[in-house]
Amino acid sequence: MSSTLIHHIGELVTNDPQRGGLLGIVEDAALVVEGGTVAWVGAAADAPPADEAYDAGGRAVLPGFVDSHSHLVFAGDRAAEFAARMAGESYAAGGIRTTVAATREATDEQLTSHVARLVQEMHRQGTTTLEIKSGYGLTTRDEARSLAIARQFTDETTFLGAHVVPEGTDPAAYVELVTGSMLEAALPHARWIDAFCERGAFDGDQARAVLEAGRTAGLRGRLHANQLGPGPGVRLAAELGLLAVDHCTYLEDADVDALRDSGTIATLLPGVEFSTRQPYPDARRLLDAGVRVALASDCNPGSCFTSSIPLCIALAVREMGMTPAEAVHAVTQRGAEALGRDDVGALVPGHRADLVLLDAPTHVHLAYRPGVPLVAGVWLAGRPT
Repeated sequence: MSSTLIHHIGELVTNDPQRGGLLGIVEDAALVVEGGTVAWVGAAADAPPADEAYDAGGRAVLPGFVDSHSHLVFAGDRAAEFAARMAGESYAAGGIRTTVAATREATDEQLTSHVARLVQEMHRQGTTTLEIKSGYGLTTRDEARSLAIARQFTDETTFLGAHVVPEGTDPAAYVELVTGSMLEAALPHARWIDAFCERGAFDGDQARAVLEAGRTAGLRGRLHANQLGPGPGVRLAAELGLLAVDHCTYLEDADVDALRDSGTIATLLPGVEFSTRQPYPDARRLLDAGVRVALASDCNPGSCFTSSIPLCIALAVREMGMTPAEAVHAVTQRGAEALGRDDVGALVPGHRADLVLLDAPTHVHLAYRPGVPLVAGVWLAGRPT
């Protein structure tokens, strides 16, 4: 089994708490990868020999970004809707139905090609692990095929039949479908189950029914909650012991307490607020209360059509009260935790050697130089791509 020494690293972000600080930074660092995993990490002066060597040129090296929330299986375009919002119209969940119609009409080949393009776009910007949801099919056939397509690109697939109620459908009957035959069809292709617990979508009782049905069937739960206004979703996620609850824009004190006490991760999606002009979530409030915070892209055609984790980092620092270190931690270690993964999100021995090289000396430049394509290289399982 061959080994590769990556040396001349200006700043190495390990996320190893034993190295001190939030990011476990090692200056003038090196690491050895072997068999697709990290074998050794430390100061360059102490590096062991290896079969091959790669000079990082003084660049910063970070764990590959973990994007724990995306909606990539879709067809169509909602640029006109975005333009209308920028002209003053408000965002509502009902716009999802526009994408549903286009997705149902698309062929498997068209959808697969579209997902492949977006995954590659994410990869070029440093994302090495990602989650993909269904939710733009909303029929048993279209949800199952959406998940089968997503599964070609990631094991982190999420059944989101409970995205919105299709037009002309009785809500109670639709929940029965989602928790019955649609769930059964989704099971071979999904690891997670999700619901959009929001006005205009599903209420707390309906979301609970969906999540409990998924859990009984063997799927782990996730939840969209408190995006458009206060609601029961965050506390429901905490009560059910979900790993993460996403959006968390409108929070009452009881919501923050529930997140802290349950350990449920609040996954914030700043690209949404950028694209909808809603208030940004208050990450500082959550972090100061002891809540674990992750960041993700929520790449989707309606409320947030960006695949850029670097943009999310910059927005979180500028608009949500996070430090650059907290934002980087949120898209690496916390993102991995939000997916229940203990093999990615950090550069420590035994973890996958997924890493990002920046054309910059430190991680701070991701927020300091917003909009600049700083990702100079991406390695997957110990190999440059």
